[in-house]
Amino acid sequence: MKDFSRFGRILVPMITPFKRIDQSVDYKTAKMVARYLAEKKLCDSLIVAGTTGEFYALSFKERVKLFEQIKVELGSKIPLIAGVGAVYVKEVIEYTKMAEKLGYDAVMVVAPYYCKPEQEGIFEHFKQIAQNTSLPVMVYNIPLFTGVNIEPQTLAKLSEIEEIFAIKDEAGINPLQATEYARATKGKLPVYSGDDTMVLQVLVQGGVGVVSGGSHIIGDLMRDMIESFLKNKIDEAKELYQRLFNVFVAFRGLKNRINPTPMIKAAFELLTGLPTSTPRMPLLPATEEELNMMKTVLKEMGKI
Repeated sequence: MKDFSRFGRILVPMITPFKRIDQSVDYKTAKMVARYLAEKKLCDSLIVAGTTGEFYALSFKERVKLFEQIKVELGSKIPLIAGVGAVYVKEVIEYTKMAEKLGYDAVMVVAPYYCKPEQEGIFEHFKQIAQNTSLPVMVYNIPLFTGVNIEPQTLAKLSEIEEIFAIKDEAGINPLQATEYARATKGKLPVYSGDDTMVLQVLVQGGVGVVSGGSHIIGDLMRDMIESFLKNKIDEAKELYQRLFNVFVAFRGLKNRINPTPMIKAAFELLTGLPTSTPRMPLLPATEEELNMMKTVLKEMGKI
């Protein structure tokens, strides 16, 4: 298996704060969020401008400035991974070169979205990116949002590329794919769950950790759960999972939101007092009823 130890078990895709008045990026608060996550040890690595960071709603200049500001704030305190995904491969390469120039430790690249490419197109997309950087590349598979799945045989070919070091897989939509990936790559490529609710299920299949938006709030308990499992304390891991499940459900809101980002942002504001709860349109913020529900859950967890 390729070495993932540098990046650890828990990777948090950091929320991007926006100002309530005009939804412009609040870089000052973003730096405070990053420092909080690092100092509270809620993650082993931080992903900047991932899905939870609403990368798709950021302009090129905004995303690069976010990379810059977080790197200035954290330096080398923890590994930083730049979310550089885009549909057009040359745009991804531009983002990747900026991340490399700024001193990032790796990049995360989501599968090309909306256009529904064939598997050979997906392979060529990642191959060209890897050929144009010296940084480690994490492949990001989230067919729920992209409309395409990175098939196991495609990942097997990608695993032969030196720069590609891991895959983040949205396990909720395909619960057994971690096993299919492991078989196809002969266990060479580490698999991270991209779904908070599926961490234990992916670990059982040989996965190594999680890319967890929810760990903004419960990263300490997520760590305890993963460590309990790895130490073969299965009952403890199961009990922690059952405790966390109410939080995972709360992140869906009261209308079973597909994208949990607004609820995670609201929960983080309730927890820290930082002004983070505003998402960028077309996502809508948590309603008053959802905020009350989230407060109840966080109180039950002893978080507020």
